[in-house]
Amino acid sequence: MELLVAQWCCPWSRCCGMGDFRPRTVWLGHPEKREQRYPRNVINNQKYNFFTFLPAVLFHQFKYFYNLYFLLLACSQFINELRLGALYTYWVPLGLVLAITIIREAVEEIRCYLRDKEMNSQIYSKLSTRGKDRRHRRQHWLCFSVMLISEPRCLFLGITLVLSFPGSCFLRTDQLDGETDWKLRLPVACTQRLPTAADLLQIRSYVYAEEPNIDIHNFIGTFTREDGDPPVNESLSIENTLWASTVVASGTVVGVVIYTGKELRSVMNTSNPRHKVGLFDLEVNCLTKILFGALVVVSLVMVALQHFAGRWYLQIVRFLLLFSNIVPISLRVNLDMGKMVFSWMIKKDSKIPGTMVRASTIPEQLGRISYLLTDKTGTLTLNEMVFRRLHLGTVAYGMDSMDEVQSHVFSAYTQVITKNMHGSLQSSRAPAATKVRKTISSRVHEAVKAIALVHNVTPVYEANGVTDQAEAEQHYEDTCRVYQASSPDEVSLVQWTESVGLTLVGRDQSSMQLRTPTGQILNFTILQIFPFTYESKRMGIIVRDESTGEITFYMKGADVVMAAIVQYNDWLEEECGNMAREGLRVLVVSKKSLTEEQYQDFEARYVQAKLSVHDRSLKVATVIESLEMEMELLCLTGVEDQLQTDVRPTLEILRNAGIKVWMLTGDKLETATCTAKNAHLITRNQDIHIFRPVTTRGEAHLELNAFRRKHDCALVISGDSLEVCLKYYEYEFMELACQCPAVVCCRCTPTQKAQIVRLLQERTGKLTCAVGDGGNDVSMIQEADCGVGVEGKEGKQASLAADFSVTQFKHLGRLLMVHGRNSYKRSAALSQFVIHRSLCISTMQAVFSSVFYFASVPLYQGFLIIGYSTIYTMFPVFSLVLDKDVKSEVAMLYPELYKDLLKGRPLSFKTFLIWVLISIYQGSIIMYGALLLFESEFVHIVAISFTSLILTELLMVALTIQTWHWLMIVGELLSLACYVASLVFLHEFIDVYFITTVSFLWKVTVITLVSCLPLYILKYLRRRFSPPSYSKLTT
Repeated sequence: MELLVAQWCCPWSRCCGMGDFRPRTVWLGHPEKREQRYPRNVINNQKYNFFTFLPAVLFHQFKYFYNLYFLLLACSQFINELRLGALYTYWVPLGLVLAITIIREAVEEIRCYLRDKEMNSQIYSKLSTRGKDRRHRRQHWLCFSVMLISEPRCLFLGITLVLSFPGSCFLRTDQLDGETDWKLRLPVACTQRLPTAADLLQIRSYVYAEEPNIDIHNFIGTFTREDGDPPVNESLSIENTLWASTVVASGTVVGVVIYTGKELRSVMNTSNPRHKVGLFDLEVNCLTKILFGALVVVSLVMVALQHFAGRWYLQIVRFLLLFSNIVPISLRVNLDMGKMVFSWMIKKDSKIPGTMVRASTIPEQLGRISYLLTDKTGTLTLNEMVFRRLHLGTVAYGMDSMDEVQSHVFSAYTQVITKNMHGSLQSSRAPAATKVRKTISSRVHEAVKAIALVHNVTPVYEANGVTDQAEAEQHYEDTCRVYQASSPDEVSLVQWTESVGLTLVGRDQSSMQLRTPTGQILNFTILQIFPFTYESKRMGIIVRDESTGEITFYMKGADVVMAAIVQYNDWLEEECGNMAREGLRVLVVSKKSLTEEQYQDFEARYVQAKLSVHDRSLKVATVIESLEMEMELLCLTGVEDQLQTDVRPTLEILRNAGIKVWMLTGDKLETATCTAKNAHLITRNQDIHIFRPVTTRGEAHLELNAFRRKHDCALVISGDSLEVCLKYYEYEFMELACQCPAVVCCRCTPTQKAQIVRLLQERTGKLTCAVGDGGNDVSMIQEADCGVGVEGKEGKQASLAADFSVTQFKHLGRLLMVHGRNSYKRSAALSQFVIHRSLCISTMQAVFSSVFYFASVPLYQGFLIIGYSTIYTMFPVFSLVLDKDVKSEVAMLYPELYKDLLKGRPLSFKTFLIWVLISIYQGSIIMYGALLLFESEFVHIVAISFTSLILTELLMVALTIQTWHWLMIVGELLSLACYVASLVFLHEFIDVYFITTVSFLWKVTVITLVSCLPLYILKYLRRRFSPPSYSKLTT
C-alpha cells in the first residue's frame, strides 16, 4: 500500500491566506461554495526547489569554515600585490570541490523528485454524478471532493465518513497512532437510506469541521442536510472520521474531504525535515579552525622575524596565501567522495538486501550511536498474533498438545448428541478414570466456549471466484470467511477456537452463531456487551443460549484487575507471572451464570444509569461492577505477538556494543511490556518499574522518588505520565531514565517521540538513532541524528523520510556494527592523512622561507602544487576508504569493538597532534635533507625534495593500511607511474637530465628512508608491546 510521506509544502501559503488554521464549512460536491482557499494536496520531500537549489547548496558549503576560507583565498588572487602564481592553482581545486558537491546534491534531489512524483501520480476514485470517476490523481484532490474507497488502501486525506456499506467499517490506524487495534467507524445516519452513492451529490448538505489541530483522538463537527423537512443536523465525532495514514480494512465507504496538505492530523504531528550535519563533520570543522589558527601564527612569526619591515601587513597576507596548504582544500572533497563510497557499499551489501541510503552525508553517524529509539509495531514485531497456551490451573496445553484440546471439545459435543439420542449416558459402564477425563473434558469445553463467545470479532464472507458472497454467507463457507475485529489478539483467539473445533460462523449486533465439530449450529442472543477500555482493562458479554435459555455473563481481562473479580484460587498469580516472563500476553477468562430475575434486575439498573445526565460513566461502572463478583475462573490464555526474524540476537548485539535501546510505541502498556520481555529488550533477571499514572506535580515527585530508590531497573511509562514529568521535572526524569538499562514508553504520540529524541540529544550530548516503520515514527526519525526506516508491509512513509532504509530490523545490527564502524574509522583515517599531506608541504615551505631570509616566495609553483594533491597522491590516499581492521564476521561476533568508537578515539585531539608532529618531522627532514645534499642549482632542490615528498606519501599510505585491497596496490603503482611519466613535461620546474643520475637516486633514497623508517620501527614496537584490541582478534 502507498502511504503519506513526511512533508507537505506550499511555499506561498501565507500569501494565499492559509497561514492561520480556521474552521470550515464544506459543501458536498460544490466547490463554488467554499469560503476559503485550502492547501494543495501535494507531497514534497525535497529540500530545495528550482530557484533555491544553487543558493542553498552554496550556502551549506560556505558555512563550513574551510570552504569559506578558500573562497576568500581564491578571490585574493585577483589583487596583483597578493598574487603568488597562476589563478588556476587556486580556482581549479575550489571549483572541483563545489562541482562534486553540487552534482551529488542534484542527483539526490532528482531521485527525491521522482519518488514524490510517483506518489503524487497515484489514482484514486472520485465520486461524481455519473458514478465512480478514476481519473483523479492524489495531488489534485481538494476539500469538498467526495471519495469512494472500495479496497484496502492507505488514505492521504482527512475525510468525514458519509456513507458505508454494509453500515459500518473497520479502520487500521497503526500508521497514525501505533495502535494495532482496528477502530470501528460509523457513517452519518441520515445518508444511509439513499438509494445510491451518487445521490449524495444531489442533496443539499454540508459538513462543518473544526479548525485543523494535532489531536488525532478527537474531532468536533456537524453534518447538515438542508433539503429535508425538517432539516437534519447530526453531530460528528472521531467515530465518523477517516484520518490520513489510516487504512480502510473492510467495506466500501464514501467520504467528503475536509482536510488536505499541511492541515492533515498526521502532517501536523510531523516535524519538517532538517538538514543534518554529522558530528564527524563538526569535529573536522573544528580541526580546520585549529589549523587556520596555526596558519595565522606561522605567518605572524615570519613577519616578526623580518622585524615588520616595509609594508608588513601585505607580507602577512602573502604568507597567509603561501602557507594556505596548512588548511587542506581537498579535505572536503575527499570526505564527500568517501561518503559516496560508503553509501554505495551499504547498498551493495548482499547480507542486508534492499537497504537504501537516502542521506549520503552522514554514514559516519552510524558508527557512534549511543541511544537507539525504536517503534514496536511493525518494527520489532510482525503484528501477527499466535495463540500459544491454554492454562486451566491443574493442566496446561501448549502448541504441541492442541490435539488433546480438540479431542476434548469433540468429545463434549458428541456426548451431548448421544445424550439427546438415548436420553441418558450409560455411566454405569464407565470406570472412575473416565469420570476424571470427563471432568477435564468439561472444563476444556467450557473454556473454549467462553473464548469463542467473549470478543467483538465479526466473521465476513467474501467471494473467492468459485462461491459468491451471498452463497458463502448462507452456507458458512470456511474458505470465504475472514475475521474482522478491533484487536489482532481477539482474532487470534477466535482462530484458535476454530482450529480446535468451535467456529464462529455468524454475528450481528444482537446475535452470534457457533458451529460445533459435529456441524451443529449453536445460536446465542447478545444481551449486553461491555467493551474493553484502557481504564477498565477488561471486556464482558452477556449471552443467552437459544437452545437452553441459560443466561451467562462471560468476562476476560488483564490479570491485575481480574484477580479481584474471580473466586479465590492459589494458582492465578503464579501462572500469570510465569506466562508473562515467557513474553506472552495473558488474559484471564471467567464466567457467571445468571437467572432470568438477576438479569432483569441488572438490566433495569443498567438502563437507568445510562440515562443519567450527571456522572453517567461512574454510575454505569458501578452497576457493571455489581455483576463482577465471585466469578468462576475458567482459564488463562497466552498469545504471542510474533517478533521479526532475529530481533532478540540483534538487540543482544546492540546491548553488547554499548547502545541503550528505548522502545517508544503508541500501543497499550501491557502490550508494550509483553513485547519488551519477549524481545529480551528487558532481560529475565532485570526488575521492571512500571511508572504509576500521574496527573499532578506532587504525584510525579512522589513517583520519581520511588523510582530513584531502584537500581538497574527497566522503566515502563505511559505518554500521559511522561508529559507530566517532563513538564515539572524534565532534568530529574531524564537523568534517571538515562541510567536505566532499557526504557519503554507506551501510548506515545508522534510529537512525544520526537521530544524524547531531542531531550536525549540535549541532556546527554550523545548520538541517537531512531527506527520506525509508520507515519507516527516520521517525526522521531527526522529528529534523531540518524533515522532508519523499516520498509515492509506497512508501507514506505517512514523509509522515505529516513536517512537509511532497511527491510528488516535485524539488518540494523550489520548496518551499525560493520558499515557504521568502518565508515567512521575510514573517514577518520582519511581526514587525518589529508591533513598530514598538506602539513608536510607546508612545513617544507616554512623551512624553505626561513632559510632564504623569510622571503614570501613559493617553493613549488604551477602544476606541481595542483599535481601533489591530485594525480600524484589522490589515488593512494583515497584508497584508505577500502581499509578495514577486522573482517565483517569478526565485527558482528565481537560487538564490543563498536563500544571503543563511542569515545571518539579514531579522530581526537590526541591523534590529530600525533599526525601534526609526524608531518613536521617528515617535512623538516625532506627539506633540510634536500638543502644539505644539493650541489649547485636551485632546481635540484625542487627535484630532490618533491620526489622525496611523493615517495614519502606513498610509503606512509602503505604504513597506515591494515588490510590490503588490490585497488590499493593499483592506486600506489598508478600514482608512481603518473609522476614518472609527467617528469617529461615538467622541465620548467625539474631538471630532467639530473633525475636520471645516480646522485639524484641515492639522495632521494636516503632522505625518504630517514623520513619513513623511524615511523615503521615505532609502529612495529607499538603493535608488539601495546597492540590494539582488534589486533588480538585477527591473530
